[in-house]
Amino acid sequence: MSNPSIDLSFVKQFEKEVHEAYQRTGAKLRPCVRTKSSVKGASTVFQKVGKGSASTKARHGKVPVMNIDHAPIECFLSDYYAGEWVDALDELKTENEERAVVANAGAYALGRKTDELILAQMNSSANIIPTTSGGLTKQKILEAFSILGTNDVPDDGERYAVVGWKQWSDLLMIQEFANADYVGSDDLPWRGTQAKRWLGTLWMPHSGLGLDGSGHRLCHWWHKTALALAVGSEVNTDIAYHNDRAAWFVSCSLSLGAILIDGAGLVTVPCSEA
Repeated sequence: MSNPSIDLSFVKQFEKEVHEAYQRTGAKLRPCVRTKSSVKGASTVFQKVGKGSASTKARHGKVPVMNIDHAPIECFLSDYYAGEWVDALDELKTENEERAVVANAGAYALGRKTDELILAQMNSSANIIPTTSGGLTKQKILEAFSILGTNDVPDDGERYAVVGWKQWSDLLMIQEFANADYVGSDDLPWRGTQAKRWLGTLWMPHSGLGLDGSGHRLCHWWHKTALALAVGSEVNTDIAYHNDRAAWFVSCSLSLGAILIDGAGLVTVPCSEA
């Protein structure tokens, strides 16, 4: 085998790079939902809290109770893995650039799985705009905007919208979205990534959005509290040497689950890509 000190350095650095890559670019949607970390067990419960109402009271009388509805929403966790063989004679143990390639590959795989779970919950929503035909238009956006407002979804800077790349191109054709005269230069697409704020919402394109039965791309607009991610174990990396293969096996793993908590806090916008 190779020098033990080199092996130890390789393992520690690899674990660090996988974790950092996952946090940096692995999962785009994780920061946009409620997250509960260090979950113990196969499932956990998120609380769906209803609306309260205020009323008057008599002088020295008891303060009225809001009687808010509490609905426990159970979220089940699953374990996911992403592995890769590294030949012992390869230079990955000492070449930082090549090692980072494999580390990023594992982190990206787990990141895509994280987004896949969140998007699957979004796709289960029955809160869909009335107009489903055609691409992403200003009319569809205003319909969704109206639904969120009618449902009393907070306009507090915690709204997010995710669209396909074709729909992102449609947005760039809408002056109110793309023109600095409407949104200001600070809210135009950020440097280094395609994302921007508009209508109090952070908009971003995503390649993982699914299709409905009619072939429409399912875009979504939601509030952060409408969905949740339960994490039992953050990204872990296990590296073991196999003599029979004269190679290292790098295994990246993650334990988590996603759940739609409040369907009223999310609206789906189907868009044709024809």
